[in-house]
Amino acid sequence: MRRKWFCLLLFILSFGSGDVARAQESKEYQLKAAFLFNFAQFVKWPSGCFTKADAPFCIGILGNDPFGNALDETVRGETIENHRLIVVRAQRVEDLEGCQMIFISRSEEGHVIEILSQLNGKPVLTVSEVESFAHDGGTIDFYIVAGKVRFEINPGSAQHQGLKISSQLLSLGRIVQSGNN
Repeated sequence: MRRKWFCLLLFILSFGSGDVARAQESKEYQLKAAFLFNFAQFVKWPSGCFTKADAPFCIGILGNDPFGNALDETVRGETIENHRLIVVRAQRVEDLEGCQMIFISRSEEGHVIEILSQLNGKPVLTVSEVESFAHDGGTIDFYIVAGKVRFEINPGSAQHQGLKISSQLLSLGRIVQSGNN
């Protein structure tokens, strides 16, 4: 199963340079939704991060939701290590407590440092498309180059959060460091 998603991730990365630029914004967020699902496949969370054995794997969206139904459709019926995936949306980080992954929307750009401070040391994979997010202490951020969706990974941030990112995922992203590492 893991190999299947790794191949899907490689396929997504191999899109032509103009494909994403010419696509509608919804296509961009369909790609980003697939990336989020794949990120979850290649990250290990500490054993105590689920309150119950049957607790869901929660992907939170903080702020304005750019995905529409794309993320819900991507994770429908899927599991991560026997935990069914759910998507939760909120305007406050406190309302996403218990989420294993939080996507921080561009609408929260002016609050990134405060949000990351609130999540400091918790086993949460933080992902955003806010410029310099990974440099500022987030774990993964999306950026677009020549019409392609790419991502940066801050492994020091992941380690600080108690997360282990697979070498396969690390090899696909641009590695960055922050002052917090």
